[in-house]
Amino acid sequence: MAKLAEDMSPEGSRYQLLLSSPSGLSPSQVSVDFSKSHDRIPHPDPDLEDSIAQVWEQRTQGNSSLFNGQKFRYDGSYCVDDDDGTNEVPHVCLGLGLTDYRTFVGTNLSSLWERFLVTSQDDSVRCQHTSSPLGNGAVIETSDKKIIVLRRSNNVGEFSGHYVFPGGHPEPMSVGIDDTHQLEKDVEAVEVLNKKVTQEMFDSIICEVVEETGIPASSLSAPLFIGITRRELNVRPAMFFFIKCSHHSDDIPRLYCAAEDGFESTQLHTVSMDELKMMTSRMPGCHHGGFALYELMIQRPKNTKEKSLIATQEDDT
Repeated sequence: MAKLAEDMSPEGSRYQLLLSSPSGLSPSQVSVDFSKSHDRIPHPDPDLEDSIAQVWEQRTQGNSSLFNGQKFRYDGSYCVDDDDGTNEVPHVCLGLGLTDYRTFVGTNLSSLWERFLVTSQDDSVRCQHTSSPLGNGAVIETSDKKIIVLRRSNNVGEFSGHYVFPGGHPEPMSVGIDDTHQLEKDVEAVEVLNKKVTQEMFDSIICEVVEETGIPASSLSAPLFIGITRRELNVRPAMFFFIKCSHHSDDIPRLYCAAEDGFESTQLHTVSMDELKMMTSRMPGCHHGGFALYELMIQRPKNTKEKSLIATQEDDT
């Protein structure tokens, strides 16, 4: 029977930057194409497909509390340009489908995960047979320029004991998407749903930060989208945001004590940039990539009028 792949370091901290926007994008600069065309394609090997159910059965036997919830599947992204090329405001569109936790456990987290990959330079083709649920994370900067980092507890499914930025997943149920695609043929209805999904990308990260750190939403700035990373181990994708917090770092531990989802982590740290850099080898690759996105953001020249960089990167780190 197939087993879950192990979380490893430093291999587990390797990443790819799939998309980078150092100046940060607001909700008006991000859109979503939510479509069945972005769903996972079943693998042609029937035995490999059957292993998904086997891995899930094995996992649930050891933990009856596991829930097979729906997630958004990341299929790729592209820059949206105006027709005449005169618009200086960058815009990116995310291609999202639907997947679930069961398929994630049976593909990305399976010990057989590499067999689900296709040899291709195109990231969406390479990962077309994996669940690839889109996670999220927030680089939160306090009023005294410290960054908030959590240490994961032993109760979580991946990378227990590792350092991460606060985050989780945007949720299809939050915008009324149940277990299947809504087969909307009306163009306006599709457009409305895409706008709701886009807003969920930004709303969900605020919810995750509030639940995991105890910081009230009123103390957080509007999130800026800074890019998408993919962990090399298990090809796990995550989108990252930059958020400013009006609290001093000394206030954060007190707020953390009342965090709703505090059980997911054992410690909260507020660290300098140098300290954060030292922690990256003990971060999952997708979060190590989140640090790289933040580093690109703070290194961006402040005195330039050039539009935000939006770049797809092929190299592994």
